[in-house]
Amino acid sequence: MTKEESRNGGVPEGGDGGPPEGSVEEEGRSQASDSPTPEESGESSPLDADEVGAGEDVPEGADDTGEGEDLEALQAELGRLRDRHLRLAADFENYRKRASAELTGNWVRARADLVRSLVEGLDDLQRVGAFTSEDTTVDALIEGVDLVERNILKALTEAGLEVLNPEGQRFDPNIMEAMMRVPTEEPGQDETVHQVFLKGYMFKDQLVRPARVSVYKDDD
Repeated sequence: MTKEESRNGGVPEGGDGGPPEGSVEEEGRSQASDSPTPEESGESSPLDADEVGAGEDVPEGADDTGEGEDLEALQAELGRLRDRHLRLAADFENYRKRASAELTGNWVRARADLVRSLVEGLDDLQRVGAFTSEDTTVDALIEGVDLVERNILKALTEAGLEVLNPEGQRFDPNIMEAMMRVPTEEPGQDETVHQVFLKGYMFKDQLVRPARVSVYKDDD
């Protein structure tokens, strides 16, 4: 070894200690030639986005088929709801007719019961009308009229009629009609019934006719 080689660490002057330039290039070419190509290895090369999109085919009429199925389903649901509505309307109409017929029947039966109870009073009235002056007396005639009144009043009372005879009671404009005022000096008689000209009647909490009365009035 020369003195220059000893000073350079054993590397000849002018060298960098690496392999010769020719050997590096040859090694790179050797590695490139040894690596298999994508075709040789069986791997597919990546495709561009345009190539991928162009390769996918969308079936024609796919959207139309979906919309057609939705339309058929809606039409079927509409038909079902229409049938249900018609059935409900028919059921309600039948119920209304039955209720109306039942109400009419109840009203007719109630009136028939009332008429039936008045028939006896009508029979008594006909018997009184058959009296003659030759075979009856005034007392017998009065008794016959009283009998008719009692029978009719009994029938009407059982049906729900209430007689209003408010003599001496406090005047009530809801069920009484004042025909005249009678002056009084007694404070306790003010606005009380003096006389009943015509009795009133209530039928099941409904005013049939107000009692027609005269009423005391304290002018002081």
